[in-house]
Amino acid sequence: MRACTIDDLLGLESLSDPQCSPDGRRAAVVVTRADRKQDRDVTTIDVVDLASGERTALTQGPGDRSPRWSPDGRWLAFLRGADGPAQVWLLPLAGGEPHRLTELPLGATELAWSPDGTRLAVAAPELPDGAQPHDPVVVTRLVSKSDGAGRLGPMTVHAHLVDVDGGTTRLTEGELVVRDLSWAPDGSRLALVTATHDRRDLDAVTHVCTVPVTGGELTQVTRWSGSASSPVWALDGRSLVLVGRTDPLTSGHNHLLRVDAAGGVPQRIAPDLDRNVMVGGPGYPGARPQPTADGGVRFCVRHEGAVHLVEVDPAGTVTTLVGGDVTVSGAAAEPLVVLLADARSTADLHVVEPAGTRRVTTTNADFFAEVEIAVPRSRRFTAPDGVEVHGWLTGARGDGPQPLLLDVHGGPHNAWGPSFDRVHAYSQVLAAQGWAVLTLNIRGSDGYGEKHWTAAHGAWGVADADDLLSAVDALVEEGVADPARLAVTGYSYGGYMTCWLTTRTDRFAAAVPGGVVVDLVSFAGTSDMAGLLDPMEFGVTATTGPELLRELSPLTRVGDVRTPTLVIHGADDDRCPVGQAEQWFTALRTQGCEVELVLYPGASHLFVLSGRPSHRADWNRRVVEWVTTHTS
Repeated sequence: MRACTIDDLLGLESLSDPQCSPDGRRAAVVVTRADRKQDRDVTTIDVVDLASGERTALTQGPGDRSPRWSPDGRWLAFLRGADGPAQVWLLPLAGGEPHRLTELPLGATELAWSPDGTRLAVAAPELPDGAQPHDPVVVTRLVSKSDGAGRLGPMTVHAHLVDVDGGTTRLTEGELVVRDLSWAPDGSRLALVTATHDRRDLDAVTHVCTVPVTGGELTQVTRWSGSASSPVWALDGRSLVLVGRTDPLTSGHNHLLRVDAAGGVPQRIAPDLDRNVMVGGPGYPGARPQPTADGGVRFCVRHEGAVHLVEVDPAGTVTTLVGGDVTVSGAAAEPLVVLLADARSTADLHVVEPAGTRRVTTTNADFFAEVEIAVPRSRRFTAPDGVEVHGWLTGARGDGPQPLLLDVHGGPHNAWGPSFDRVHAYSQVLAAQGWAVLTLNIRGSDGYGEKHWTAAHGAWGVADADDLLSAVDALVEEGVADPARLAVTGYSYGGYMTCWLTTRTDRFAAAVPGGVVVDLVSFAGTSDMAGLLDPMEFGVTATTGPELLRELSPLTRVGDVRTPTLVIHGADDDRCPVGQAEQWFTALRTQGCEVELVLYPGASHLFVLSGRPSHRADWNRRVVEWVTTHTS
């Protein structure tokens, strides 16, 4: 067995978006690989025989995603768009080459087959007639940019119907941004999520609406002031299941809800389940809810860092279908299949059977056979005020105190889990070099109930900081961590917390904050979440509560920082704008603190997940080099 290296990061495949064939014998999956020569990720589509596990490449990429089987199994529709806007393509499964079905100017973002298999619904961005990409951007609403996409301008997103024989018809009109398309079982209507009211950029309220596929007005289904996502029709067509919250500007769990298809107030399903519903997304595993034939629903929840698949029956009883120290990052039916990862595997396709899960694929088998993997061990600590804090300790197998890296997750409502983490490869590299890596699900983290989720509301860097520091103290006292060789890192909210901790203590010999927020006042007006995050996380805005935002900003206490700091940031980050990193670097540099700033050209906030492979590897390598150099 050999030690893990940063270069291993670039050799791993990942599977996503499983879709079962109508006959239940196969599943299509998206396969992502790093192309080192082109310095980009390549996505292709494979089909997997669920009995034998045999994988067959259906497409060659380099930018294929969103595979969707036609109801009769004759076609596989997918999106292709490596070097331009993603268009809808059709692949004949009886044999032959795929052909392009759409010529949408800005491409498509999602697609869904009609029940009769004669057409697809797609969501497609649009600019007003005559608008050019380099026209002046006139901003009248808060949401004027999006991380990874940049300035949006007057862009709308509309639902279209695309015939398999050719021809595209726009189904919605007006200044809409629609998403999450779902066909009614009888094919007469399309459900979608959008917002039509004037204050939609200020209150974040979104609705499930329906529109007749023959054309006509939108009908608002959800009668509330909440936020909705991922609607899917019950199999009888009488109701819709969705995920959402009743108050989008108050931080809290996403709930599983049901609403009458004719309209009404969404009602919680399984109201006693104190866990956040996970629909899946970048950095946030899970899967879209699946109604069952008996009126139940399958869905994903986070539990103590793991992501489980559960089912609620019509009586409200919740049963765990896939649990334990695992991460579910996709699900499809029928049969019921999941993408499942654990401490010694990346996401692989499993069939869920009465006796348990049956593994179908063995992605990255050679890597796991030859590399010594440091498995995270569950640890629980008690904060100074008596609150239990759960987390994971990786490494720490040697005799005597070892160097310790404290790694803080983002969100703040994300969570560290027990599964193999190919994104933060530096953890495995450091563990192989004799380090211990501590990842904690402090107050504000997901997976421990809504009270824990909201425990840092309006108090970033207060109670949650003590959760971190007291756990480090405990490991020092146990003789696990060497107090002279402590380092801290984190990304996004973890970058905020890394900066904050270095304003409070000099105990860390090195700090590597990434994707940072250091000035909550300027952040409130420059992030692509402008106007939304502050009321959600602090209960104030930069106008109504600037004193609180300044009090909780690391920049306010930057004069106290003495820790050698490496700041990592995407140069095109619109979530945590690059000015945040520049402010921190400038302040530390001018006061004589050792500091470096590394900016990645063209990189968005999520470059650590899906940016250029060279950037991801460089970030990991720099973390290792900075913390080892400053603790030696």
